[in-house]
Order: sequence, then C-alpha cells, then structure tokens
Amino acid sequence: MSQIEINKKPCSDGVAIVIFGVTGDLARRKLMPSLYENAKQGRLPEPFYILGFARRPWSHEKMRDVLRQGVLDHGRTKPIDEVVLNRLLDNAYYVESTFQDPEGYDRLDELLRQIGVVNTLLYLSTPPGWYSTIVENIGESNLESCEGGWRRIVVEKPFGRDLDTAISLDSILHSVFAEDQIYRMDHYLGKETVQNILAFRFGNGIFEPLWNRKYIDHIQIIMAEEEGVGTRAGYYDKAGVVRDVLQNHLLQLLTLTAMEAPAVFNAKSVRDEKVKVLKSLGEIRGEKALSNTFRAQYVSGTINGKRVPSYRDEPGVAPESTTETYMAARLFVNNWRWAGVPFYLRSGKRLSKRVTEIAIQFTQVPLSLFGQRNLAGEAPNMLDIRIQPDEGITLFLGAKAPGSAMQIEPVKMHFSYAEAFGDEPPEAYERLLLDCLMGDATLFTRSDEVEEAWRLTQGIIEAWEDQDLINLPVYEAGTQGPHGAEFFITNDGRQWREI
Repeated sequence: MSQIEINKKPCSDGVAIVIFGVTGDLARRKLMPSLYENAKQGRLPEPFYILGFARRPWSHEKMRDVLRQGVLDHGRTKPIDEVVLNRLLDNAYYVESTFQDPEGYDRLDELLRQIGVVNTLLYLSTPPGWYSTIVENIGESNLESCEGGWRRIVVEKPFGRDLDTAISLDSILHSVFAEDQIYRMDHYLGKETVQNILAFRFGNGIFEPLWNRKYIDHIQIIMAEEEGVGTRAGYYDKAGVVRDVLQNHLLQLLTLTAMEAPAVFNAKSVRDEKVKVLKSLGEIRGEKALSNTFRAQYVSGTINGKRVPSYRDEPGVAPESTTETYMAARLFVNNWRWAGVPFYLRSGKRLSKRVTEIAIQFTQVPLSLFGQRNLAGEAPNMLDIRIQPDEGITLFLGAKAPGSAMQIEPVKMHFSYAEAFGDEPPEAYERLLLDCLMGDATLFTRSDEVEEAWRLTQGIIEAWEDQDLINLPVYEAGTQGPHGAEFFITNDGRQWREI
C-alpha cells in the first residue's frame, strides 16, 4: 500500500465504509452516487471515509477519479455540488489486493487504524462466488473496530444458488458476524413504493377491512424487463429467473402484501411477520410444483423497432441452454386471511416493456340488477401499486358513462410520487445505505427469511430438473410472454394484467 498523507487519529464516532470490489459497476453506478446524495443532505456521519478494496492496480487518485465520474454520470440530483463531492472524495483511499490474499486484509486493517474511526461498514460489492472467501479472510484477519464501536457487513443478493449453498453461506457469515451485524441487501425493498405498501395498508382504515379472502379475488405480482441478459449471461445462465427474481424480489413483495400488522414497527416485528407468510406458503414439490408453475425462454423478436437475438444466441449463453427467462407461479398463503386466494407471480426478460407492480383484484359485485347483466361488466375494482417505472398507486373504480344507458366504465384515481412530491423518489440505495449506517435492519432480509424462501424455491427447481427437458416453451421477444402462460391463468377463470 502506498503511503497516504494522513496522520493516525484517535478513535472517533465517524464511519469508514469498505467497498470490496470497488472497481465494479455497482460501486460506480449506485453506491457512490447514493453516498453523495446522502452527503449532500447532511445525513452522513462525520468524519466519513470510503475505502476501496480490489485487485486492479489503481492508486488512490485513480479510484477517486472513477468514483467522481460515477457521481457525474449517475447522480440523481443535478447540478453536482463539487464542494460536497470533493469533501467526500478527499477521504477516499484504495487498497490493492486479491480477495484471497491475507496480506491485503492486513493492509486494510492498517489503513483503518491510521484513520482511527470507531465504526466500520463492510460492503461486499463483488460477484457472489467471492462472498465466502472475503468473509473467511475477514474472520482470520485483525480487522475490527476500535473499542466501543460497531462493525457491520452488507451482502448483496443472491444469497446462495440453492438451499444448501444458502445454508452454507449463512454458516460462514455467522462464524464471523452475529445476525444483527449482517445486512442482506435486496435493493427492491429500498424503493419508496415498496415501503409504502406497509404505510398504505396499515395507515389507512378504509383498506385493511377489505384486505382478505372475503373481498379480494386474487393478487398479481409482476416484474417484467425489456432487457435481455446483457453482460450477466455467465451468471444468469446458471440461475434463471427462478433464482434471479422469484426467490428474492417476488417473494419479498408477496410477504409485504400478505403479512399481518406487526405489533410494533421495528426490524424484529416486521421480519417476524414476513417469515410467517413464507412458512404459510408451505413446500411445493414434484407434480404440485409443475402444475403451479410455468416457464419459457425468449426467441428472437423486435423491441422498440430493433431486432434482438434469441436467448440461446446471446453471448455467453450455452447453445442448448434450457435456462428459463420467463416464469409464472401460482402460490397460496395458507392462513385464515388468505385461504383460497391465489397469488400469481410473473417475471420475464425481453417482454414488451419494463414494469414492476402489484395488482390487487377485488371481488366482483355478486348480483346483476333487475335481470340485467352485471353492471360492473369486466371492470371490477382493482388496486395497482406501481413500483417501477413511474412509482405510484392507482385505484380503479366503476362509474356510469355519459348517456341514457346504465353503462359502467372503469375510471382511475391515481397517485404519483413525482406529481405529489415534486420530484422522483430517492434511489433505493440511498435509503438502504443510510439504514445500514444507522443500524436499522427493517428493510433487510433475516437469516430465516432467506432459508424459507429457498425452501420454497428449491422444490420448484428440483421438479423442473427432474423433467429433464431438452427445449422449453418459447415466446417472441417484445411480446407479453408465452401463449402457455395465458392458459395457466385462464384455466382459473382469470386473466393477466396487460404489461
């Protein structure tokens, strides 16, 4: 490590964030811009240090230049405040090392001691394959906070690739850190609309009485993407949408939608209720898993006027790959509130547009009046919680259309974050990084949450593997998805919301 121009200081109440894998896109595109936004609002503790750890032969100045450009390119609020950015980067230093080299951790420990801050946030911004190596080396090194401070570690999803690897990773993490030191990051939980699910449900008396099987017909949760696998083919072809999206994002959204009100609003109580939902889903294995899921793979098609290749023709994808790029699942929460109400989860790449939303479909009015057809027709009440893009909430109601006939048409009551508050909501990482620094784990997944989510997902994965298919059903890129997925829901007498 090159000599840095800093004198050893006594321990302070400041914080050092150590970013393992600082040379990657996540640090440049998300972490540094989010730290800058928090610094701009005066939310970061003082002093605040950024320590990068990676194998590239960078200098302190090189890292600062790259992180600066990351803020200039991806900062949420413009123009960039150079005074704030410079103050943040003046306390940024780089440690060159491979993740498996113990001497690199010794140099990091030396740098932390020179800085003298009392609290340390360790952030694993690396491919998942390095998590165990880094954690084990941290445990074997002298890396520790000054006496009286705290040390926390942030682990980005995915947390394992199946139940066994998730349990193994969890064991390694707990050999070095206590559970309250571990922050498992799923950035979707930091989005304002996701957080607002709880506020909307439990802060408005008009909806909670209706939030049950008596008044809700079914719920659809969708995460659709226009993009293909891009540069993630090496990871994605071994993961598929079931590991990449269902096991984390979609099941997290389901738990927030279905959970009971916590006794108090703190990390333990909220996460206790989420785990109860996951346990209520039960295991889905064998034929039950096959009948309640549908998977497919995209072939060549047109998106935004541009022809895109099939999944098997993407660079880095095996020519005979049977990895799914689309899946639908039908799940039931087996408790008194939700008994018999299907939760339809759907996600896919190369669909017609990018959207993530939760649609709560209320039951239709039970009778037609005076022998006429049901006045609500095909437009029953629905609540649409849009997570991305254009974050907001829309309630669909039936209203009489102008004219002499009693014709009911759907109308919308819409709330937009941008319109209501005059700006786009903060980037998810801004909130989540701040929560890590403050020690608030409410929006992070707990060990038992991860295990229960994998237990459900594992049954689906094993059922698919036992099928041993050579080819999957296909759908054309740029469409709503495969035809088979339509039958998957229409056989229940329902239909997908249009993407």
